[in-house]
Amino acid sequence: MRILAVNWLDLENPQAGGAEVHFFEIFKRFVGAGDVVTLVCSGWKGAAPRTTIDGIDVRRIGGRHTFAALGRRAVRQALAGVSYDVVVEDVNKIPLYIPTLTNLPMYTIVPHLFGKTAFQEASLPVATLVWLAERLIPRLYRRSAFHAISESTRDELVQRGVDSSSIRVIYPGVDSQWFTPDGATSRAEAPTFLYVGRLKRYKGIDMALRALQGVLVRFPEAILQIAGEGSDRSRLLGLVDNLALGNSVQFLGFVSEEEKRRLLRRAWAHIFPSVKEGWGISNVEASACGTPAIAADSPGLRDSVVHGKTGLLVPFGDHRALTAAMLDIAADTALRERLGAGGRDFAVGLSWERTADQTRAHVMETCGAS
Repeated sequence: MRILAVNWLDLENPQAGGAEVHFFEIFKRFVGAGDVVTLVCSGWKGAAPRTTIDGIDVRRIGGRHTFAALGRRAVRQALAGVSYDVVVEDVNKIPLYIPTLTNLPMYTIVPHLFGKTAFQEASLPVATLVWLAERLIPRLYRRSAFHAISESTRDELVQRGVDSSSIRVIYPGVDSQWFTPDGATSRAEAPTFLYVGRLKRYKGIDMALRALQGVLVRFPEAILQIAGEGSDRSRLLGLVDNLALGNSVQFLGFVSEEEKRRLLRRAWAHIFPSVKEGWGISNVEASACGTPAIAADSPGLRDSVVHGKTGLLVPFGDHRALTAAMLDIAADTALRERLGAGGRDFAVGLSWERTADQTRAHVMETCGAS
């Protein structure tokens, strides 16, 4: 197949995150199967306008804040130059309404929809734009096949008006040969909780800080490590001071994949208190390392954490419930080990090969149906 794909970012973009890992893990395997994949995405200052990543021809146009305006023109140009079999749009920022540009078969990947959470993160004009843009998806993508990465995302698409018969849920994968338990890497001596991800307001990291206050009453040596960067960092630093958490919180900044794996192996639990996610890949990476996850019972996170088997779910925004879950993990070695073993079993069943095979079969089915 010749595939034209559209995603806001590529894997080398400094702003790349889980959506880009998801895209490239899948489509590099398409290339390995003999398909030709071209990606139209945004660039950044100093970026080469064209490159090849994992066998994918990457074409960059505009920047993070101009891609919405320039991306559609770049797609038109790409469609005019090559005969493609299918167009794939990965809607993880603002939809570009690619089905309005072509009659080719359309395949739409939806990691998650922002909905009202956009108003927690962006200015009112930007959040309103995102909210309104998503409301047009059911009408403008009505002939597209949809790939949702979790039941939560599927349910929201249906609630928005997308025909359920056009949606297939395909879980993301995890490299369970890389993310593994390691007998040579011991758990931290003190109760250690870890958050890995971007520092954004909607991620609910402030709930973890408030929960830590209660944990310190019983385990004064406990530590919360925060790995990642983002726009909410200064607010969180101020909250650490206001709550007098002192050295009990460590901001680690951006960490390499090797360091992330080491941190996951040493942590007593991974914490993810976000209001909403598409999936929660860091929960599954923790599970693959034999580390329990404690997450908010929110869309997406409740799909990547099996309560009582791979970790614990608590009501979103309830820092006292989060404290109780952290105390359970800190106080009960048998619970930690049981959840860690259950998480490992869960993660081993989620390979990127399985995800790519299911996606490729769905794309080929979409082409055949069209």
